[in-house]
Amino acid sequence: MLKRGNVTTKLIGVGALVLAVAACGAPPAKETPAGAAGTAKSASELGGMDKLVEAAKKEGKLNVIALPPDWANYGEIIKAFEAKYGIKVDSAQPDASSQEEINAAKQLKGNDRAPDVFDLGLNVALANKDLFAPYKVSTWDDIATELKDADGLYYGDYGGFMSIGYDAAKVPAPTSVKDLLKPEYKGKVALNGDPTQAGAAFSGVVMAALGNGGSADDIAPGVEFFKQLKQAGNFQPVDPSPATIESGQTPVVIDWDYTNAAQTEKLKGKLDWKVVVPAEAQIGGYYNQAISKDAPHPAAARLWQEFLYSDEGQNLYLKGMSRPVRLEKMGDKADKAAKDKLPKTDGKQVFQTQAQADKAKAVLTATWAQAIG
Repeated sequence: MLKRGNVTTKLIGVGALVLAVAACGAPPAKETPAGAAGTAKSASELGGMDKLVEAAKKEGKLNVIALPPDWANYGEIIKAFEAKYGIKVDSAQPDASSQEEINAAKQLKGNDRAPDVFDLGLNVALANKDLFAPYKVSTWDDIATELKDADGLYYGDYGGFMSIGYDAAKVPAPTSVKDLLKPEYKGKVALNGDPTQAGAAFSGVVMAALGNGGSADDIAPGVEFFKQLKQAGNFQPVDPSPATIESGQTPVVIDWDYTNAAQTEKLKGKLDWKVVVPAEAQIGGYYNQAISKDAPHPAAARLWQEFLYSDEGQNLYLKGMSRPVRLEKMGDKADKAAKDKLPKTDGKQVFQTQAQADKAKAVLTATWAQAIG
């Protein structure tokens, strides 16, 4: 469907210019806000939000990558940012994975088309911290400590739970992961991507593990489940997309709840698309924002982060059926109508630690291809 994130639980130029010392021996002149943007670790270092906005507008452009318009409401988020600040957003490779974001940044380094910002799965964020510029948004304190790098290199933006989306007119409502092995689901179950590459698919295998006696520490039962799903003829080896869902090619999709829920809204009147988060297999995860240290538009990159973590930006994530990282801290400022539409979760919720995710990745690398073929 939407290839967001790599395996997980998804040019600040050469920096600020150094001004020459005046011939009289006076100290160097101070940098302007625009020139200082490449090293600014907060808006206050640029003289406040007004100065940051001024510098970003002067740049006039922002390069983003791997942000599908139907994913976490990024289509509306981008339009809102453009309208608010008059800054053109160039959205490249919307279906790329987290690793492909990093690859693009390396390949385009020094080019004005290089990504300014990233939206990444945790594994990829941790493995590439040397590519990020530290920055703390104005609402930094609202982000839970465990969901951000202490130095501001990356920070959680939105999250959700793995789910089963299904066309209620074509299949019975699944109440557990194991239900998908039943004959009624023959040739109908699709997984969003390759779990050795895509974060959504990876977490789909973890969900299957939790639903089959495994745990965050033991995902082998999840791999075995998909092997059985294929042997039963139920696994559909097609990457799902809005088009395959609407055409009926993939009437059952394992994906993040906010992505499946977005299809519920989009297909209203066309399909009876429903979403369930299996009570016995609630695996959650967050994606992460980061600023490229080689961003061609450093001020716009920082302003983008400020927008995403503002009440407006967080509510736009919420409108896209994802759970913004500041949701609980926002209180009454959170969009109640949008919050009430979130897929229901109840009971034990699992969030993998990095050590657990690394262990799971090793298991997948060693066994997935053989299991699925």
